[in-house]
Amino acid sequence: MDGAQETGYCVVDLKELGSCPREELPHDTGVASFSKMAQVEFSLACNDLLTSGPDGTPNTVVHVAVADPHKDRLLSHACTEIVEANKDPRFLTGVTLSSNCPTTPETLVKLTVYDVKDKSQEVGSFLGSATFSVGDLLRAKDERLSLSLRSSDGGCAAGTVVVSRLKMGEMEEAEHITTDVPSQKCPIVCESASHSCVDRDHLLTGPVFTNPVCKVYRFQTADSKWMLVREQMEECTLSFSIPKQLLSLYMQEDMSRVQDLKELGELSPHWDNLRKEVITRYSGIISSYQETLAEMEKITGPSFKQSCCKAQKSLEFLPINLHTQRMRVTCPRKTDASYDIVTAGAPAAHFQGFKAGGLQRLLGRYEAEKKSFSTAYQCIYYSPEHTAKAQEVLSSVSLLQPLIGTLADQLLHAAHEHSSPSLREALKNLSDKTEQFVHTLKDELVKCALLALHTAQPGYVSKNQKSGERDPSPVRTASPLPPAVDEATLCNNVGSTQGLRRGDDSIPHHKEYDEEEWCVIVGFFQDRIWASVAKRLNCVIAMVDQLADQDERSKQECSGEQQQLADVITSHNPDAASDWREQLCPLVARLKECVAQVVDKAKRAVTFVLLQEAACSIPQGFLLQQRRDVVFSQALAVLACGFVMRVYAGMQDKGFLRQLHLVGLVAQFESLLSTYSEEIGMLEDMEVGVADLRRVVFKVTQARTDHLSDLQPVVRGRRDHFTVEVPLPGPAFQNMPEEIKEGRPLRVFPVLFNVGINEQQTIAERSAYFNTLNFSHFLIFSFWQGRHFF
Repeated sequence: MDGAQETGYCVVDLKELGSCPREELPHDTGVASFSKMAQVEFSLACNDLLTSGPDGTPNTVVHVAVADPHKDRLLSHACTEIVEANKDPRFLTGVTLSSNCPTTPETLVKLTVYDVKDKSQEVGSFLGSATFSVGDLLRAKDERLSLSLRSSDGGCAAGTVVVSRLKMGEMEEAEHITTDVPSQKCPIVCESASHSCVDRDHLLTGPVFTNPVCKVYRFQTADSKWMLVREQMEECTLSFSIPKQLLSLYMQEDMSRVQDLKELGELSPHWDNLRKEVITRYSGIISSYQETLAEMEKITGPSFKQSCCKAQKSLEFLPINLHTQRMRVTCPRKTDASYDIVTAGAPAAHFQGFKAGGLQRLLGRYEAEKKSFSTAYQCIYYSPEHTAKAQEVLSSVSLLQPLIGTLADQLLHAAHEHSSPSLREALKNLSDKTEQFVHTLKDELVKCALLALHTAQPGYVSKNQKSGERDPSPVRTASPLPPAVDEATLCNNVGSTQGLRRGDDSIPHHKEYDEEEWCVIVGFFQDRIWASVAKRLNCVIAMVDQLADQDERSKQECSGEQQQLADVITSHNPDAASDWREQLCPLVARLKECVAQVVDKAKRAVTFVLLQEAACSIPQGFLLQQRRDVVFSQALAVLACGFVMRVYAGMQDKGFLRQLHLVGLVAQFESLLSTYSEEIGMLEDMEVGVADLRRVVFKVTQARTDHLSDLQPVVRGRRDHFTVEVPLPGPAFQNMPEEIKEGRPLRVFPVLFNVGINEQQTIAERSAYFNTLNFSHFLIFSFWQGRHFF
C-alpha cells in the first residue's frame, strides 16, 4: 500500500480486496438495470473512528474498490491520501467513476478504511468497511450517504463514512465542509485511478488525446462561494504517429538521395569511390531506421513512453512522458477560463548519451573540424548555409518542374477554348513560374556546382595541368564559390586510395586557377542551358500575343451580329478552336522538354555539391544527422500536440484565429534542466531541436469523415522543410477564416527558456551558456512581438 500524500494516489493490494467474502456485497439493490452512465464523482469523509491505538487518533486512508453485481470480484479503483491523527478526517482526494468504465446504478462501490501505523513499511490495520451502489447515492437526499463502518466480523460499528456527490457546474449549492484540522479547510480533490474520467463527448482538446486522468479541486472564496478547478491530463497519440511518419519521410529522403547519387553518371575514380562510401553510409541509416520503425509498429497499448524507457533504442524517436494538462477554472458569476500546458521530457538523444555533450556543442565542434575533413577527402568545404542552399535549390527545382508542366497544360486548354482572356491569364501564370525557375538556377552556388561536376568527369584535365604548371600559393581554407572547384580538378583521375590524405598545402588557390577556362565553362552553361529556357518561353509569349492580336482584330472588323454568329460557329467547330492549340502545342512541348533538360543538369550538379558535403562528413556528420533526427522527432511530436490542443480550444475565438493566419503562434518551451553534468548535454540537444522547429509550418484541412482515423495530423516534406496538416471535422473547418480554409501555411515561432530547479542550479546560474541561451531566445521573442504588435 502506497499512500503518498504528495500524489494523492495509492496502489491497493488486489489479493486483500479479492479475499473479501462475497456475502459482504448486497445482492439486491432494488435498482433497475440501466445502460452505462455519465461519470459520477464523490468526496469522502469519516466521523467518530474507533481505533485500538494508545492515543485513539488514527492515521486514516480509504481504499475504494468497484464491482459489477453480476461479477464475482472487486477491482481496486482508487484510494485517498493519508490523514494523520484525526478521528474525523475530511479527505481531499475524491473518487471519479468515469463514463468509460461500465458504471450503472447497479455498480457497487466498497470503501475500506485503514489505520496506517507505519507509512514507510506500508503497515496498516483494518478499521471497517461499507458498501453502497451508485443508485443508492443518486437517490439519496442531497445525494449524500452516511454509512456505518462494519468491523471484520460484521459486528459493532467502527464509525461512519460520509459519501457526498460532487456536481460539476453546481458549486454554489455545494455544502461547506468544515474540519478540525485547519489545513484541511480547502480543496476537495477528485482523481481517477482508472485513467479515464472524462466523457469524450464533452472533450474539447481534440481527437488525438486518449486515456484522460482528472482531478477536481474545490476552494472556498472570500464571499463563501465555491471556486472549482478541474485538472485534466491526457496522453497523445502523436507520441507514436509523428515519429513513425518522420521515420518514413527520413527514409524516403535518404533513398531519393541515394538514387540521385547513382544518377550522377560516370565520375573519376576518386569521386566514384567517395560516392560508393557515401551510399554505404546512407544505406546503413536507412536500414537502421527500417528496423526502428518495424519495432515501433509492433507496439500496442497506451500512446505513452515512460521515462524509464528513455534510453531504449527502439523508442528513441518517441517523446518522453508526453501528456497534456488542461486547467479549467469555474467561479461564480465569472467567465470560465482554461489554461493549457503540454508536458514532456526534454527532447534529447538519451540512447546515444551525453559524454561528449549535446547537439549544440557537437555541431559547433564538427563545423570547426569539417574543413580538415574536406582536405583529407579532397572535397570542397561547404558551410551549413551553402549546404542548406543546395538542398533548397534541389527542392525548389523538383517542385517547380511539375508546376510548370501543369501550367503549360492549362495554357493549351485555354487555347482549345479559344478564349483570349483565359489564354493571357494562363500565360501570365506560366511566365511567373518559369522566371522563378530560371532565377533559382542563376544562384552562384549552382554555377559552382556545374563547374565542379564538369571537372569531376573521367579524363578531364585542366589547362594548368596540360601545361605542367604547379600551384605556388597554398591556402588553409577553400571557398564554396566558383574558385574552389580547383579541388575537383586536382583530385580528378586519382585512384581509390591515392590522394585521399593530402594536407592543406595541396589545395590550390583560385587566383592561380585558369580564369579563361572558368568563364568558358560557366558561360557555356548560362548561354546554352539557362538562356534556352527563357528563349523557349519567349517563343510561347510571342505566339500567344500573335493569336490574341488576331482575335482582337477580327472582333473589331465584325459587326455585333456577325461577331455573335462567329462565336456560335467557333463553339460548334472544333477545327477553329483547335487551330490555336495546334500552333501552341509544339512551342509548349519544346519549353517543357527544355525545362526537363535543365532540371536534370541542375539536379546532378547540386547533388554533386551534397556528395562533397556528405563525403567530408564521414563518419561524424552522419552520426550527428541521426542524433538530430531523433531530437527533432521528439520536439515535433510535442509541438504538434500543443498546436492541435490550442486549435481545438480556440475554434470559437475569432481573435485567436485571426492571429493564427496573420502572425502565427509562439510556442514557448520551458526547460527545467540545469547546465551541469549530463543535463547540459540534454539542454544542448533540446536547444537545437527547438531551433529546428522553425522549419515547420502547419496547415488546416477538412477531414474526409469525422472518424478518428481521418482526424489524425499528417506530416509531409523533407528535413529542410516539413508541413503538418491538421484535419478538422466539417463544421469546425467551415468556422475557420477564409485564409486558413484556402490553405495558408500557419507559422510557429519556437522559443526556449531554461529554469533549472535542482540543487545544481547554483552552478547553473553562473553558467555563460545558461544566460546566453535565455537571452538569445528572448531576442527572438522580442523581434517577433515587435514586428507584429508594435
